[in-house]
Amino acid sequence: MPRPPALKLTEVLTEIRMSPSAFYRLRARGRAPRMIKLPNGELHCRRPDLDAWWEACIIRRDSRTGRTWLLSTWLTERTLPGA
Repeated sequence: MPRPPALKLTEVLTEIRMSPSAFYRLRARGRAPRMIKLPNGELHCRRPDLDAWWEACIIRRDSRTGRTWLLSTWLTERTLPGA
């Protein structure tokens, strides 16, 4: 059974709505999703690694409003779409 294709860095950035410079700062601090560096220098991310990173970012649900907040030292407070 073939492995699912890894996401390109541009696809990851689009999904997490982050600029490349912010992403590289996270990566330098060890807070970015696990990435695979290919021999040609491109960065790719496996879907399970991105999903696990994304889930780790969701840390609380506001009981008053029911919204899920992303709280971290590197992300500003914002709600998830559809939450």
